[in-house]
Amino acid sequence: MPPISSPPVLDTPRLVLEGHPLGDFDALAAMWAEPEVVAHIFNGEPSAPRDSWMRMLAYRGLWPLLGYGYWAIREKASGRYVGDLGFADFHRNIEPSVRGVPEAGWALATWARGKGYATEALAAALAWLDGQQRFERSVCLIAPTNVASIRVAEKAGYGEPERIRFNDADSLLFSRKSR
Repeated sequence: MPPISSPPVLDTPRLVLEGHPLGDFDALAAMWAEPEVVAHIFNGEPSAPRDSWMRMLAYRGLWPLLGYGYWAIREKASGRYVGDLGFADFHRNIEPSVRGVPEAGWALATWARGKGYATEALAAALAWLDGQQRFERSVCLIAPTNVASIRVAEKAGYGEPERIRFNDADSLLFSRKSR
């Protein structure tokens, strides 16, 4: 597969998924500093601006390296930054190993929750990933206490969660066969 230097733009009825421009940094950093956003990840520790900067750089760098990565989600009508969603290979030290398997992840600003945005954006991203016809499956790793993300994953077709340990905490590893 030829390298993808930047993510494709995906449109949904209410959202646009696109690469993170430099201008997204302040909104991205503010979102990752929200305690509610990180309550179920990073051991609940809000991200410092430098960590958010490194995250944004990684989001852009995934595409040319792996041919997939993360998108910025924004409202189509207002252009407002909603959050991040996409796929990565984080080389996590977990069993079973999921190296080489796209791992879906998403985080939305607190104001954007409860509107169905994560479900809508994930459906578009999975349709794109399925269309690549490169992977038998994708996975997602979710804290058992993150009921909202579990619902999003299940609506997208992720199932059969396996309880695993990650960063000294219980996690659920969901899997979805490509379509």
